[in-house]
Amino acid sequence: MSKIITDEKLIDELFSRSVEEILPSKKDLKTLLMSGKKIRIYIGTDPTGTSLHLGHATNYVILEKFRKLGHEVIFLIGDFTARIGDPTDKVSVRKQLTRDDVKKNVETWLKQVKPIINFDDKENPVKIKFNHDWLSKLTFEDVISLASNFTVQQMMERDMFEKRMKEGKPIFLHEFFYPLMQGYDSVAMDVDIEMCGNDQKFNALVGRTLLKKIKNKEKFVFITTLLENPVTHEKMMSKSLGTGVFLDENNVNMFGKIMAQADENISQLFTDCTYLSLDEIEKIKKQLKNEEVTPRDAKIKLAFEITKIYHGEKAAKKAQEYFEKVFSKKENPEEIVEIKVSAGESLVDILVKNNLASSKADARRKIDQGGIKIDNETVSDWQLKLDESFDGKVIKAGKREFRRIIVLNCD
Repeated sequence: MSKIITDEKLIDELFSRSVEEILPSKKDLKTLLMSGKKIRIYIGTDPTGTSLHLGHATNYVILEKFRKLGHEVIFLIGDFTARIGDPTDKVSVRKQLTRDDVKKNVETWLKQVKPIINFDDKENPVKIKFNHDWLSKLTFEDVISLASNFTVQQMMERDMFEKRMKEGKPIFLHEFFYPLMQGYDSVAMDVDIEMCGNDQKFNALVGRTLLKKIKNKEKFVFITTLLENPVTHEKMMSKSLGTGVFLDENNVNMFGKIMAQADENISQLFTDCTYLSLDEIEKIKKQLKNEEVTPRDAKIKLAFEITKIYHGEKAAKKAQEYFEKVFSKKENPEEIVEIKVSAGESLVDILVKNNLASSKADARRKIDQGGIKIDNETVSDWQLKLDESFDGKVIKAGKREFRRIIVLNCD
């Protein structure tokens, strides 16, 4: 059995970063942690995609801190709830997933978070659970009983439902069940703490209500900060916005995508996504404010620290060298994929055929916007056809895609 650590300094450090709110209060939770009692804490994530991103990782870093204090931590995979779809922050209904979709999505999850959670500790192992194990066994009578604890008005208070109502968009009945299911997770696992982002606060409080009514037990809700741009208030980690930094990225792509983050995101990314001390981060923030370092230099440090966590120091150094060579010095990388083209073949067709554009229209758009270069010369003519003179030259599409041209039938 693991020893419970009640070191006040470590507990205070747990509260010092990536924490937005603790319900009912931080003071009460600290008292519980200082008591020496072993507590059970979980965070759940729905496998609606194959990749986890830095926003998810922020929560798992805190979960690992609880585990190191000796507490029981649960890595919950919402394989049942994912099939319904959380309506949070959605102005339209989510597509429902099949069981096979969910299984495929979760296949590499544990590998992605291994750099930040120690799954091999035998003294206090992480528990991995799937909410299909209990939610699939609920009867219709059980669901009605759970639903009787809440009113329609309470459900309609959620922002995204109000927005849909105003816009005349449909709200499907099954979407009301999602908070009930997430809430029942707390009951089924008999937890003391649920960790979640602020966007899950409503669902977590549903769980707090159910746990109190069904088991007469209090549950703490540990709400972590969301990675949001402080200027635009858009999520930093978003597939739709093309700003996500995903944990299964290779070292070069991870480094590059962090460098592509807006300057105003630097401070929070250092705080929530690196292991640098708060003193070190404050020093960097002051240097930025006093213009002692440029945002670009700070981001290089940020990208290195994050990439090091997920790929190791050696790979992070290689990614930094690659970035500085290709983007800072405007040089081509040493290893470039070769593509074979026929003399007279159009550039548009070449871009589509080699996955540098999704369609001919997309290829023309990229050319018109100056996103295609050949040997560092911007291409402006989307009707360009490549002849023997292009043999050996390098196509650069966007910031990261390079292809060396091999023209067939070239002497």
